[in-house]
Amino acid sequence: MKHIFSLLLTVVSMNLCLAQNVSGTVRDSEGNPMTGVNVIEKGTTNGVQTDFEGQYSIAVSGSATLVFSYVGSNTQEIPINNRSIIDVTLADGVSLAEVVLVGSRSPKRTSLDTAVAIDIIDVSEVTSQLGKVEINELLQYAAPSFNANKQSGSDGADHIDPASLRGLGPDQTLVLINGKRRHQSSLINLFGTRGRGNTGTDLNAIPAASIKRIEILRDGAAAQYGSDAIAGVINIVLKDDVNVATGSINYGFYSTNADVDTSAFQEDDYGLWNTDGFYLDTEKDGNVIGKDKNFDGGSIKVTANYGVKVGNNGGFANFTTEYLSKNHTLRPTFDFRKGFGEAAIDGFNFFGNFAVPVSDNTEIYAFGGRNYRDTDAYAFTRNGAERVVESIYPNGFTPRITSIIVDNSVVAGVRTETSGGWKVDISNTYGLNKFHYYIKGTLNASLVDVSPTDFDAGGHSLSQNTVNFDISKYYDGVLSGMNLAFGAEYRTENFIIFAGEEGSWATYDINGVPFNANTPDSSTVNYMDANGNLILDDDGNAIPRPGGSQGFPGYAPTNEVDRSRSNISLYADGEFDLTDRFLVSLAARFEDYSDFGSTINGKLAARFKATDKINIRGSVSTGFRAPSLAQIYYNLRFTNFIGGVASDQLLSPNNSPVTASFGIGPLYEEKAFNAALGFTAKFGQFSATIDGYYIHVKDRIVLTGTFDAPDIEGVDSAQFFTNGVDTKTTGLDVILTWKTNISEDSSFGATFLGNFNDMKIDNVLNGGLNEQTFFGERDKAFLLASAPDSKLSLSFTYDKNWFDAGLTFTRFSEVKLLDFQTFEDPADYGGFAQQIAAATDTYGAKMVTDINFGFKLSESLKLNVGSNNLFNIYPDQQDDWTEGGGYWDAVQMGFGGAYFYAKMNYRF
Repeated sequence: MKHIFSLLLTVVSMNLCLAQNVSGTVRDSEGNPMTGVNVIEKGTTNGVQTDFEGQYSIAVSGSATLVFSYVGSNTQEIPINNRSIIDVTLADGVSLAEVVLVGSRSPKRTSLDTAVAIDIIDVSEVTSQLGKVEINELLQYAAPSFNANKQSGSDGADHIDPASLRGLGPDQTLVLINGKRRHQSSLINLFGTRGRGNTGTDLNAIPAASIKRIEILRDGAAAQYGSDAIAGVINIVLKDDVNVATGSINYGFYSTNADVDTSAFQEDDYGLWNTDGFYLDTEKDGNVIGKDKNFDGGSIKVTANYGVKVGNNGGFANFTTEYLSKNHTLRPTFDFRKGFGEAAIDGFNFFGNFAVPVSDNTEIYAFGGRNYRDTDAYAFTRNGAERVVESIYPNGFTPRITSIIVDNSVVAGVRTETSGGWKVDISNTYGLNKFHYYIKGTLNASLVDVSPTDFDAGGHSLSQNTVNFDISKYYDGVLSGMNLAFGAEYRTENFIIFAGEEGSWATYDINGVPFNANTPDSSTVNYMDANGNLILDDDGNAIPRPGGSQGFPGYAPTNEVDRSRSNISLYADGEFDLTDRFLVSLAARFEDYSDFGSTINGKLAARFKATDKINIRGSVSTGFRAPSLAQIYYNLRFTNFIGGVASDQLLSPNNSPVTASFGIGPLYEEKAFNAALGFTAKFGQFSATIDGYYIHVKDRIVLTGTFDAPDIEGVDSAQFFTNGVDTKTTGLDVILTWKTNISEDSSFGATFLGNFNDMKIDNVLNGGLNEQTFFGERDKAFLLASAPDSKLSLSFTYDKNWFDAGLTFTRFSEVKLLDFQTFEDPADYGGFAQQIAAATDTYGAKMVTDINFGFKLSESLKLNVGSNNLFNIYPDQQDDWTEGGGYWDAVQMGFGGAYFYAKMNYRF
C-alpha cells in the first residue's frame, strides 16, 4: 500500500509540474469579443467559458488540445504545444445571434436573408448596458416600432403596461416563448390608456435574466401563427447555458425635480401639493405631508441564472430567479387628484428551461415559470361630500388600488427526426393569468362611519391551453433548397370574473342592509352627511351616497363570468429557394372558433439577392384577430372622473340585452391586409435594414364613448365594446449599425433606429348612432396616440479592455390628445371646432438622453452606472382637464423624469 501511495503521489506531482496556465481572447470573424464560448480540454471535463470581454484562462498540460465551441459557429481544436497565450477567431457558421426561430420555419434562415423584417435583440448585451428594469422598458429603446406606456389613474393598466408594435393594439401582436404561443393577460385596458379596449400579453411577467435573445417579426403573420399576429410576432428565446452562474444586482431611483410651472398648485395646511419636498402619506388619509424628499421610485432588482448539464448528450436544465421591489413615484397634480405617479411593485419571478435527448434523434423539453406581483397604485382623490365620511377622512382621501397578479405557465413536448428526415414537434402549452384587486385607504360611503377602509374587490383570470403538432423537412437537393412545414393546433380558453366581498360592491340603506330592487322606499338610501344634513348637488337636489369601495368598485355577483371557447387550426408553410438568389415563401392557415366561426388567411413573401451584399424583400398577407373573451364578456360599474367630477358609468358586456338595446351588435373578428417592401445590406462592419409597411385593419374592436343612460338605475352613462373603426397604417422601419475595431483591445459602434408611422381612421362604423357619442374626436385621439408619428434613436458604444461606455439619444415625436373639455357644451367655446381646438393637448417632440459606463472589476464582476433621461426631460405641461389628473397624460416618453442607477453584474 505504501508503494502504491508513493506511485500515485509521483504521478500527481508529475501532472502538476506539466500543467500550465493558458489564456487568451476569443473573437468572432469581425473582431468582436465572444462571451460564453466553451473552452474544453479535449477528452476531459476540464473546461471554462469566456467572460464579458471574450477572455478565458485554463490550467492544462502543455501537450493538451483545447476545443473552442459556440452554438452556430465552427468549432476549432487547437493543440497547445506548450504555449501560454492562444487567441482564437471562431469563423462564422451561422451565428447564434443570427439564427431565427420566428418568421421562417427553415433551419437555414438568418435575420438578414429572410423575406420579412426581423429584429434580433441580444438581451444579455442590452441589459448590461441599460438601466431598464422591465422588458417593456428595454424594448421601448431597443426596437424601432415597439411602444409601451406607464399609466396613472387607469385602474389595472397602472399595474400592467400596455405595449404594441407599429402603433396597433396590444392584442394585435402575438407573443411566443421558444416558438410556443404565450397566453394573454386577463386585464382589459380602460380609461385613457394606449390600447384602450384591448387585452395584451404581459411581457413584464417574463424575467429578463432568463432570456437569451428576443426576435421581433415586424410583419403580418396570422397566416403562419394564427390570431393576434396582425402587427407582428415577438418570440422570446430562453437561455440554455450550463455550468455558469450569471446575474445582477441593480439599484436605481428617480429625481423628483419636475420642471413645471407651480403657479397652479393648491395650498393646504401642509404646504404646496406635490412640489419638491412633498409626498403622499399612503398609510391612511392620502394627505400631503411636509417631509423633504428629492428622490422617489427607488427600485432594487436582483437576478440569478444557472444551468446544469443533464446527461452526456447535450441535455440541460437552466433556471432563473428574479426579485423586484419598486416604490411609487409622485408627480405634480391638480387639486382634484393628489396621487399621480407610477405604481409600486414587489415581485418575484422563477423560470426554467429544460431539454434532454433520449436518443440520437429525439429529445424531450419543458419550460415555464411563475410570476408573482404585489402592486400598489393611486386612484383619484375623493373630495365630494357624498363620497367622503369626515369621521374617517376629514380632509378627503386618495384610495389605492392594489393587486396580486399571478402568472403561471408550463410547456412540455417532444421533438424527433424520422428516418426520412422529417422533424416532428408535439407539445402542450398551458398558461394562467389571475388579477386580484384589493382596495386600500378607501371606504364604502353608504356605510358612513362604520365602513371598513380596505376591501377585497374580486378580480378576473384567463387560462389558455394549446396543443401543437408540427412537422417540417428541409430538402437540400430540391431547387436550391426547399423547406416544407405542416401543422395543427387545438386551443381552449377560459375567462372568469369572480366577485369581491359584499362591502366592495354593495350600496347600503340607512339600516346597513344592501340596497336592491326589493327595497320598498328609495328614501332609505343614505342621503345624509356626517352631521345629518342632506347632501345636495348644485341644483339643490339630494344626492345619495354611492356604494362600493371608492377608487375601484368591487365585482358583484351580477358581474361574475365563467366563459370558455375553443378553436382548431391547420396550416401549411413552404419556402422555396428557386435559385441561389431568389426565395419565395408561401403560407396558408385555416382556423375555426367555437363562438364566431372560421377564417382562412394566406401569405406570400419573397427575397431577392440583388448582390452578395444587398437583399430586396417584400410580402403581402391577410390576417385576423379573434375578439377576446374579455371583450365579449367583461362588465363593470365604475366611477370615472371627468374634469375632476365623479361620474358613475356602466361597461355593459357585448352579449347583454342592454348592449343590444343601444344598437351595438355581437363582436366578430378583425380582418387585416398587410403589405411590406424593404431591403437589407451588409458591407463589412456596416449593416442596414429598411422596411416600409402598409396595414389595413377592418372592423377593429374598440371601446365606445359614453352614452347617456337615464333608464339604467345607479349610473349616469354606459359604454360598450364594438367592431367600431377601420384603420390604415403606413410606415417605415430603419435600422443602421456599424462597428469597428480601433485597436487590438478597443472598438467603437453606432446604431440608428427609426420608426416613421402614419395611422388614419378610415371609417367609423357607427351605423345610425351619433358618431361623436359612438367614437368621437376624443376616442379617435386615444387610438391615434398609440401610433406616434416617429421614434428615432441614435446610440454610440465604446469598449476598451476593462471599460465600456454607451450614449443614446432618443427623440419621441409630437402626440396630440383631447381632454375632458370635449364633454362640455360647444356653445361655451363658440362652436364645435373651437371646442376641439381648446380640448387638444399637444405634447411636443422631446429628446431623451441615456448614458451608461461599464467597469470590469475582475474576471467575474462588472459594474455599470448610468442614467436614463439624464437631463430630466418631461412632456409639455397641460391644463387641469387632463385624463389622469396630473400635469401630463401618459405619452410614449413617460412622465418619470431622470432615473439614476448602479448595477453589479456577475459571471462565475
